[in-house]
Amino acid sequence: MSYRNKTYTIFDGDTDMWTYGFMNGWRSLERIDFDFHDAHDLKPLTDRASEETIRARLRDRLSNTKQAIVLIGENTRNLYCFVRWEMETCLRLDIPMIAVNLNGQRGMDAERCPPILKGEYVVHVSFQMKIIQYALDHFTTEYHRRSANAVGDRVFNPSVYAQLGL
Repeated sequence: MSYRNKTYTIFDGDTDMWTYGFMNGWRSLERIDFDFHDAHDLKPLTDRASEETIRARLRDRLSNTKQAIVLIGENTRNLYCFVRWEMETCLRLDIPMIAVNLNGQRGMDAERCPPILKGEYVVHVSFQMKIIQYALDHFTTEYHRRSANAVGDRVFNPSVYAQLGL
């Protein structure tokens, strides 16, 4: 299963930290079968680190990941310093990305999606544990099996959501 590999999480640390905490909460509940190994946990960064140092550590973390989750909140599309750089690096390293809409939308949200992800082979899902787990379990395999010319935003069929009880 894909989620047993390291999963890198990209998000707006200023306004969307709660979602990251929420996802960590899913992991800690024994009755919920959700797990991911977060690449952010590898080497803590300090508030005094330079931008160059932070990018070097993030690059190291990205080189050790198999997939990435992008938590898309209200401000994500406007973040360039690290968030956009992380997405660019994922694209460059051919890392599959799961775009998670914090507003619950199940497809590509044209108003919130960062422009760099539009039209890329990225799956867009709602912020719900079961569909995120499903994406972690299935999208990486699909991503690596796609044809070389496959492009475009990906979504899961409504029947997948229904099958998951969503």
